[in-house]
Amino acid sequence: MNVLFDQGTPVPLRNHFPLHHVSTAYELGWATFKNGELLAAAENNGFQFLVTTDTNLAYQQNLFNRKIAIVVLSSTSWPRIQKNITAIVQAVDTATPNSYQRVAIN
Repeated sequence: MNVLFDQGTPVPLRNHFPLHHVSTAYELGWATFKNGELLAAAENNGFQFLVTTDTNLAYQQNLFNRKIAIVVLSSTSWPRIQKNITAIVQAVDTATPNSYQRVAIN
């Protein structure tokens, strides 16, 4: 499956998804895209999942007709995210099209 990390998602997290192909918005030249543009580009380019740290995404965008599954991390802190790897991987692995999940990072 194809996973897209937005700008705030720590890149080392990709190492915990060996069964998925992970790309970053930066690598694809999408770093300056606004949320709606990023979601559209991701869907149009075959991404099934977006992992983001934008906790306001659901309030800023109409997600009703989106095909992509969205997993939101409540922190950008890599040390804190590392402590929650299992929950993050599980959220991605169980996500379904048009789903929205928030992973609380302690």
